[in-house]
Amino acid sequence: MNALGIDVEEWYHISGLDFPEGLSEKFESRIVVNTEKILDLLNRIQTKATFFVLGVIAERFPDLIKKINSDGHEIASHGYMHKEIHKHSKESFREDIRKSISVLRSITGKAPWGYRAPNFSIIPETLWALDILADEGFCYDCSVFPVYHPRYGIPSSPRNPHHIRENLLEFPPSTIRFLGQNFSVAGGAYFRILPLSFTKKAFRMLIQQKQCINFYLHVWELDSEQPKLGIPPQRKLLHYYGLDKTQQRFENLLRSFHFSTIESVLKNGNLTSR
Repeated sequence: MNALGIDVEEWYHISGLDFPEGLSEKFESRIVVNTEKILDLLNRIQTKATFFVLGVIAERFPDLIKKINSDGHEIASHGYMHKEIHKHSKESFREDIRKSISVLRSITGKAPWGYRAPNFSIIPETLWALDILADEGFCYDCSVFPVYHPRYGIPSSPRNPHHIRENLLEFPPSTIRFLGQNFSVAGGAYFRILPLSFTKKAFRMLIQQKQCINFYLHVWELDSEQPKLGIPPQRKLLHYYGLDKTQQRFENLLRSFHFSTIESVLKNGNLTSR
C-alpha cells in the first residue's frame, strides 16, 4: 500500500514568491473545479487519498471540504495561510497551526492527524516547528524532503518513515538513491517533468526494496487553463510545464499502483497506533 497526498491550494499559491495580501480578492478561485476533477478521478478508480487543506480555503469553501471528507478521504493540515515556516516566528506559526486545526475540526468534527508545510519548509533553520507540531497534537508530518533543493530539503534526513520526535512520525516524500545522492520521484513538478516511465520504474524499484511510496500532487496541477502570472522565467517553467498532460499521467499512475490515505498506510505498517 502506497500513500497519496493532495495539496489543496489555489493556482496562485506559488511558494517562494512574494505576492501582496488579498490574493483571494484579486484573483478568481479555481479550487472547487480543480479539486472536483481529482475527486471524480479517485472515485472512478476507487482510490482514497489524504488531502492537505489550507485553513483559509476550508473557511471559504466548507462544502468542498465536507465533500472530500464524506467521500472517505483523509483531511490533513497544510497550515492556515500558504506561508513558508521560515517567514513565521514561533508564535505566529503556532497561531497559524491552531487556526488550521480549529477550522478543519469545525467542518469535519475531528482534528487533523497530519501536516505538510507549504513548500516543504521544515529545513535545518526551522526544525523548531516539529516541536510545535508535536505539542499541538499532530501524529505525523510530511514536510522534511530528504533532497538538496535551493528552497527546501534536508539531504541527510532519513528517506523512510521514522519518529522525528517522540510523538511525531515523519513520512518523507519518496526519493531514490543514485550516485550517493537522493533524487525525488515524489510528485509535483518532478512528476510533470520526468518521463512517466522513469517514475513508474522508480516506484517498482522502491517497492522491491519494501519501501512504500509517498506521492503528492497539487490540485492546480490538473488545470492547464489557469491564468498565467508574471513570474521569473525559471519558476514559470517549473510551475506551468506539463499541466495539460498531468491528469492523463496521474490516472495512468493510479491504475498502475495501489494508493491509499497516509493514515491507512502508517497504520497498516504498524507505525502509529493513534
